[in-house]
Amino acid sequence: MREQLEDILNEVDLSSEELQLLLTLQNLHQKLRARTLKKYKRINPFYEDLFSWKERGSFWLNERKNVTIYNSTTLSGHVEVGDNTWIGPFCSLDGGKAGLRIGSYCSISAACHILTHDTVKWALSLGKEPYEYKATSLGDGCFVGTSSVILKGVSLGNQCLVAAGSVVTKSFPEKSIVGGVPAKKIGMVIQSGDGSIELRFEKK
Repeated sequence: MREQLEDILNEVDLSSEELQLLLTLQNLHQKLRARTLKKYKRINPFYEDLFSWKERGSFWLNERKNVTIYNSTTLSGHVEVGDNTWIGPFCSLDGGKAGLRIGSYCSISAACHILTHDTVKWALSLGKEPYEYKATSLGDGCFVGTSSVILKGVSLGNQCLVAAGSVVTKSFPEKSIVGGVPAKKIGMVIQSGDGSIELRFEKK
């Protein structure tokens, strides 16, 4: 830490107030990082340690619904989220004008992008055509794998599974397993009477 501080002071002219702020932030960073490592066995970006992810969910929704939203995730426009849903880091949830609905007990993995608009025709027409908007929705109990993209106008039924790295361009009914670019149906979610889940994939 001392070597880092010396590097900064050699390169940047800081006032006494700025230097004190830097030292305070570095001290806070060390304490919060140690807490996170001890409690969760992980190291976060500094800003993820500063604020509660569940408080962020409550702030967005104006009520406590046990919703987790990481600080690195961006929400814009009309985004509705159901109870007990988890939204991971580095996601983008675009509610736009059309609206995005994510159901209860959903899990949105890291770096997912869920959209309700695009600017394809606007760009290709050199601004002559307007942006295009369509509502997007995910039912209850959906899982969206890491780095997946769900495009505008898509509707996924309850308990759908989107495989990691997929680009979902069309709608699928409940309990579908979808994957690929563009995503296709590759299996079904089977739920037994006791609530347990089996992932049954289609044979090639």
